Amino acid sequence: MILLGLNIDHCATVRQARYRDASATCGGSVEPDPVTLALLAEQAGADGITVHLREDRRHIQERDVWRLRECIATRLNLEMACTPAMIAFALKLKPDSVCLVPENRQEVTTEGGLDVVGLRDRVQPCVDAMNAAGIVTSLFIDPDEPQIELSAKLGAPWVELHTGAYAEAYHTPRRAAEFKRLCVGASLGKEAGLTINAGHGINYVNIAEVRTIPHLHELNIGHSIISRALFSGINEAVREMKAKLRA
Repeated sequence: MILLGLNIDHCATVRQARYRDASATCGGSVEPDPVTLALLAEQAGADGITVHLREDRRHIQERDVWRLRECIATRLNLEMACTPAMIAFALKLKPDSVCLVPENRQEVTTEGGLDVVGLRDRVQPCVDAMNAAGIVTSLFIDPDEPQIELSAKLGAPWVELHTGAYAEAYHTPRRAAEFKRLCVGASLGKEAGLTINAGHGINYVNIAEVRTIPHLHELNIGHSIISRALFSGINEAVREMKAKLRA
């Protein structure tokens, strides 16, 4: 059974569009509350909650993360950059897992996987610190052999394969090649002893093919579910995605 991790960042994006200068992150007129959304999503069947605490705090705020740590009943997955400040925050928060991602202030959303090979000297200390604290570490990487092999050597138990290139190619002739690349990457990761997750750009259409990638443990999906929730509510949006995962 493939697990569903829900990224709730864009619930906070809506809040910050109006209340970025408010002194509180919830209560009074400040809405919507991403923590309330997370609790409703859990009730609908989400297996975990993912948030990305970005350096520029464009959506999720520190107070949101602490409230989630206190309130949710499933698992908290913290997406984070490999910086001393974020390492210190994660060690204090102690989420169930962290996913190390690249971060560029100019990007709209995460663009591409973490270059583990090029950033080995930054990634290794972060993985070591999380492992020592008992926090499961996942590396958000492109499905390329050098990245996968080094991820295993660094001691990260999980990888999250970046599905963005596949999602962008879905309606083009490149789709088959990108899908094969993900399947090969998942198999290589499994052979290296890694747990295989995937995420980015997964929606209610391409999920039918994504779910057939071998060895999948969990999919992290955010934008598409939050978008669907605007029309059907978060409960139905989560239930529909779970049904498609199990089809």
